[in-house]
Amino acid sequence: MVASAAACGVLLTTLTSCGDGQDTKKGAAGERPAAGKGSTKAPVKDLKRIPDVGDRLQSQIPADSRQVVAVYGEGKNSADSTVVLYTKSGSTWDRAASWKGHNGKKGWTPDHHENDKRSPVGVYTLSDAAGVLPDPGARLPYTQTASIQAPHYWAKSHWHDFDYVIAIDYNRVKGTPPNDPTRPQGQTKGGSIWLHMDHGSGTSACVSVSKQAMEKLLRTLDPKQHPVVVMGDRASLRA
Repeated sequence: MVASAAACGVLLTTLTSCGDGQDTKKGAAGERPAAGKGSTKAPVKDLKRIPDVGDRLQSQIPADSRQVVAVYGEGKNSADSTVVLYTKSGSTWDRAASWKGHNGKKGWTPDHHENDKRSPVGVYTLSDAAGVLPDPGARLPYTQTASIQAPHYWAKSHWHDFDYVIAIDYNRVKGTPPNDPTRPQGQTKGGSIWLHMDHGSGTSACVSVSKQAMEKLLRTLDPKQHPVVVMGDRASLRA
């Protein structure tokens, strides 16, 4: 995730991607998006807390948050994950939808650094969205811009990664477009970590899901409900 020209780092006028240019040029052309896979299941209602999340991270979910996107990584060094949307009714949580997804190609870390190819474990707010495509009815502030488009020298399977994105508020300034390059904790801590569309394999640090999932999230996540993402490998989430 270098700030200038790789991974999920984005400059205002120059895009770099979760699909990391070097890797996508080497054999990635055969990858196919996972669109439509792992779609919504029957709702699970009246949960007292977010399942399989231990007290440490559970306590970091803001008391006023009524929407949680939980990313359950399959393993510390795995790029595969399951993404679940939970919504709160009264004092209980309902599982509204779930999808198959991907995270950093090298897995997860509690101490993310630029270009380590691992997604950061933790709880982060979700404040801003953007994309190459027109606003699909997002509730989060949405910026449509061609500057976010993946360059076409990447493998074709990655060209639509940023048709829709939701910024994960890791080392960024809330209230700015997802591709704002400002890094409050410094460049070495990485940044521009997003929820975005899936290309069928691991990312440089972002979380990716199908177009259907991104549309559902954009139309559901509401600033008034204080949405957050809880993300990590399953062992770290339970700790």
